[in-house]
Amino acid sequence: MSKQGYVSLKKSQRSKQNEIPVKDHVSLVERMKPVNFTSYMGQKHVIGPNTVLRNFLEIGEIPSMILWGPPGCGKKSLVNIIIQLTKEKFQDKTHIVKLVATTCGVGEVKTAVKTAENLLKFGHRTIVFMDNIHRFNKLQQDIFLPHIEAGTFILIGATIENPSYSLNSALLSRCRIFSLSKLSTKDIIEILKKSIHCMDGRIHNLQNSDNVSKFIIHRDTLEWLAEICDGNAQVALSGLEFAIRAKNLSYDKTPTIGLEDIKQGLIHIYMQVDNKNEQTHHLYSALHKSICAGKPNASLYWLARIMAAKEDPVDIARRLIRISSEDIGLADPDALGLAVHTLSACQMIGMPESDVMLGQCVIYLTKAPKSRLIYNALKAAQKVINETKEPQPDV
Repeated sequence: MSKQGYVSLKKSQRSKQNEIPVKDHVSLVERMKPVNFTSYMGQKHVIGPNTVLRNFLEIGEIPSMILWGPPGCGKKSLVNIIIQLTKEKFQDKTHIVKLVATTCGVGEVKTAVKTAENLLKFGHRTIVFMDNIHRFNKLQQDIFLPHIEAGTFILIGATIENPSYSLNSALLSRCRIFSLSKLSTKDIIEILKKSIHCMDGRIHNLQNSDNVSKFIIHRDTLEWLAEICDGNAQVALSGLEFAIRAKNLSYDKTPTIGLEDIKQGLIHIYMQVDNKNEQTHHLYSALHKSICAGKPNASLYWLARIMAAKEDPVDIARRLIRISSEDIGLADPDALGLAVHTLSACQMIGMPESDVMLGQCVIYLTKAPKSRLIYNALKAAQKVINETKEPQPDV
């Protein structure tokens, strides 16, 4: 072999050694997306055996639907499974269009409609997945109606907002609503275990002392992460991935991921998430809990965070109306009236002028006496209706 050929061979070998695997460029959240029901965690009431959606998917019938649930509960993962099953069953006769309501408008939907109409002539069907569908206002949502009725395409929408007020009634009447719950701590732990195995790590175990793993994480740290992420698998996986990547910058042969590493990873992730305005669900939850606990300073803080996230003041006022009835109720009937007047005021003048009105309402609700008597009684009545197998009394 010539000297020039030997040098080029050495260069190629060196470049292969320094080449980063393609999968390292893909986020852990993306790598852990399930492709079948076996690898999907949680939501047994939606996709478990003999459920409505599971039966539809097994026979190849996909209805237009809205998936409603908190962040990180598996809405996109479920859509991914639906798409995979559809491709396996119908192969190249299904066209998938993925849209995000925050970055697209009616024009993109019209383009998808034209494509779907053309493909329909050749016996192909189209599935349009619209993420954050609640970000489309109710007039924009009307564009879906005639095409769902005509069977031009199948609509799958995902939302963290209650469809009853974020989507118009005409669209709701044409779609099935599937409510997803936040994942349990046990589900999150199982997801994290799979992700650790995917990244060639291992959970610390005194009985297992091999040094082959790329990193080690303590079981207590894993359980803490599963509990602190509050059912959000995306936050758990992103926090774990950031901690691992940051730790691998050290010169340790087999680095150990500790609690402080995970905390730093979560701080980084939550800062990113807040900037992207994707954690309003948790902000509203924090506001609700602060009001129920009677903590005025905390309530104002979380209200300010929600307003900083550019939430619609009318949506904030709607939440306050719910809180006034659910957690205060008959203990102070005036609370509901104040919340309703706050909503009207927000509709009249909008932001930023309505910020003081929202603050006034929040402080009133925080300091008001609390009673969940009506809420608990109504839940008990609903439970009786749902669990009674005999015919209900006639009117």
